[in-house]
Amino acid sequence: MRATRLVPLFAVTAASALALAGCATAAGSSSSAGSADATGDAVQVVASTNVYGQIVEEIGGDAVAVTSIVSSAAQDPHSYEPSAQDTLAISNAELIVENGGGYDSFIDALIESSGSAAHVITAVEFSHDYPGAEAHSDDHSEEGAADAAAEEEHAHEEGEHDHAHIEGFNEHVWYDPHTMAYVAEAVADELSELRPEEADTFAANLDAFTGEIEGVEDSLGAIAADQQGAHVFVTEPVPVYLAAAAGLENVTPEAFSEAVEEGQDVPPATLLESLDLLRADDVRVVITNTQTGGAETEQIVSEADSLSIPVIAFSETLPEGETYISWMQANITALSDALAE
Repeated sequence: MRATRLVPLFAVTAASALALAGCATAAGSSSSAGSADATGDAVQVVASTNVYGQIVEEIGGDAVAVTSIVSSAAQDPHSYEPSAQDTLAISNAELIVENGGGYDSFIDALIESSGSAAHVITAVEFSHDYPGAEAHSDDHSEEGAADAAAEEEHAHEEGEHDHAHIEGFNEHVWYDPHTMAYVAEAVADELSELRPEEADTFAANLDAFTGEIEGVEDSLGAIAADQQGAHVFVTEPVPVYLAAAAGLENVTPEAFSEAVEEGQDVPPATLLESLDLLRADDVRVVITNTQTGGAETEQIVSEADSLSIPVIAFSETLPEGETYISWMQANITALSDALAE
């Protein structure tokens, strides 16, 4: 799956992305808020990708030691092959943070093979679009966090959550800042259970993070106020949540984005329909994924260039030197600038 990778024509954080690709590390690379020696009784946390690893670091600070298994644009979570080092990390983990929804199923295989009894946070379960998630609160209050955490804990106890891809559900939930606020709340709750003496620190860090999330949502709201209903074409589903939060309408034929995501050929009729959409002078921006693509994606990008439609590229992993917040803000700025052209 996803055998073809694109060099982005318009990278959201080009310099960072190039640096990341240039220094790709071996499987099981670590990204820690502090070493175990330096932090003493640090909570050992494993995150499936550096996106979640960085969020854990924001909440846990010096009280956590985080290993992010996928931390490079050269590694694809959908098809990642775990190493012995990854198995060891999972075995030692007290807390595991995964995306779920079939995106990083290697984590579930590692948990099963290692016999890990670590607490597990599955991000997709905090999405409003996730089946059975209707009970989630619309704010980031302590009550809303408790409800979401209780739902997630119940699902794990009952073995209810499904790690396979769910038809019709977009699993790329880290591009939904609102969902990430819930995930951060769950992280703070789990860390407080594991290290109750640090609970006040986790709560303070959570407050700071959710305040920054509100800033991200304000930036998306500003786009929505100016560009509500503007049409965008996304070659792959990664940025759909962010575009929707900005009030934009995704007009991509579902068969196109699904084929690209699955690494399959886009049906000729779907490609023709997609090109006609661009030529109808109704698409304001094309968004690609820096880590996936193919001949059909290249045709879309070429056609957009010929029609002077802005093309921007988003990535699936956190660029080097960025935080989750700075990364999302950079993506939003790129989107806003493209729409203003």
